[in-house]
Amino acid sequence: MHPRLHAETFPEKAAVIMAGTGETISYGELEERANRGAHALRALGLGNGDTLALASDNRPEVFDIYWAAQRAGLILVPLSARLKSDEIAYIVNDSEAKALLVSDALADTARDVATKRGGMPGLAHVLTIGTVGNLPEWRGLCLDQPASPIDDEQIGGRMSYSSGTTGRPKGIRYASTGGSPVQPNPGAQLFGRLYGVGKHTIYLSPAPLYHAAPLGFTAGIQALGGTTVIMPKFDAESFLGAIARWRINAAMVVPTMFIRLLRLPEEVRDRYDISSLKTVIHAAAPCPIPVKQAMIDWLGPIIDEFYAGSEGNGHVTINSEEWLRKPGSVGRAVVGEIHICDDDGTELPIGETGTIFFSGGKPFRYHNDPAKTAAAQNPLRPDWTTMGDVGHVDEEGYLFLSDRKDFMIISGGVNVYPQEVENLLATHPAVADAAVFGVPHPDFGEEVKAVIQPACWESATEEFANELIDWCRERLANVKCPRSIDFEKELPRAETGKLYKKELKARYWPAN
Repeated sequence: MHPRLHAETFPEKAAVIMAGTGETISYGELEERANRGAHALRALGLGNGDTLALASDNRPEVFDIYWAAQRAGLILVPLSARLKSDEIAYIVNDSEAKALLVSDALADTARDVATKRGGMPGLAHVLTIGTVGNLPEWRGLCLDQPASPIDDEQIGGRMSYSSGTTGRPKGIRYASTGGSPVQPNPGAQLFGRLYGVGKHTIYLSPAPLYHAAPLGFTAGIQALGGTTVIMPKFDAESFLGAIARWRINAAMVVPTMFIRLLRLPEEVRDRYDISSLKTVIHAAAPCPIPVKQAMIDWLGPIIDEFYAGSEGNGHVTINSEEWLRKPGSVGRAVVGEIHICDDDGTELPIGETGTIFFSGGKPFRYHNDPAKTAAAQNPLRPDWTTMGDVGHVDEEGYLFLSDRKDFMIISGGVNVYPQEVENLLATHPAVADAAVFGVPHPDFGEEVKAVIQPACWESATEEFANELIDWCRERLANVKCPRSIDFEKELPRAETGKLYKKELKARYWPAN
């Protein structure tokens, strides 16, 4: 359950393949690179318990750094490659990172961060992966280091920062297990048990590795001894091409990828032999029912879904057979126990909608934010924690999501959950993407607003807006339907599919 063990057993086996170039790193090479990285981190003065921040595109060095930090007792903080230098500075300071590694794909950001070192007093080092001006370079630092393990190995960890969809990013920190880095990986064991992955797996990762699930799942496959194939970024046809070329048998995607795959012409889809694919896992964002149904119709009942978060307080999963019986559900809890509660913290009866809490999962805290940590706890049962989502469970314990609590619209005293409306709009053939949220209304408090990314910008007209409103009214209660629609050429989404709705909503609300 650790790459070192696989390096001893089958050193020539491919641990990492870069789909764009075909560059391959064997388990033996990964072990050497991780050891050199651990020595390099010690040479920088980073010791057990220190924090290392990493902002990078998808490239092989991400795994050198990940496994180096894991055996050097460091807390690794992956940063989105889309962040600006001020946003990076905030997380570096909040996480108390002593070193920051920035990929040369983010050269401008690296230079800008380097000029702002004075605003990050705890940051001792800024290094680049690849050459950027005269900044120190990670790979050069590793070249002269020993390929043997460091003397004071200790297991490290990872602190994920939320994407900030409802506020500033918050770090999610867990208690360290301590001890040797070569120990069973609970997350990898869970993946193996739930999704049948292991040393036989050839896994395709199309998403950015700086996000929690793609990095955690990919590292988990490496812990299990499988082969990971990494796309530089998602492209629908390239995704199918990678499956055919590398004979991929497992992949994890997000619903926006499903939508783009389904919009490929049939002759393009038929061009690739994807019969090797046995497991497709999706998560990170709600999936409209017609989209998931279309994917099952295409690929067969090989699609698994999970609902979880970086908090790790619960894990809910559902396979295709269950989903076909319970369309729209995200499944039943396999880690933690689900409780649906009202605003006072009282548990609600089956079928009623409320805030989703978990008990019995992994304890966590939001780094440097006791108020947010307390807000995630049930007022009556502090050991029950929430990620801020709303939903209900049925009589068999299947969970159905409504939306994030922060995004709920209250219009004339009626609760409206935008996700339902967004899921409907996403199925319109002329809609590429949709965001729904509340805007001020003098009588009702809020009214429903939709912002649409049309499939063709030329259709962004008042006539099309009215057509969509009428189309919604034919399918939903009037109170749920948009009262007005605006158009954007592209909606702000993370590569995981999470919608940065607060950026859109802020345009329609007066500043505090």
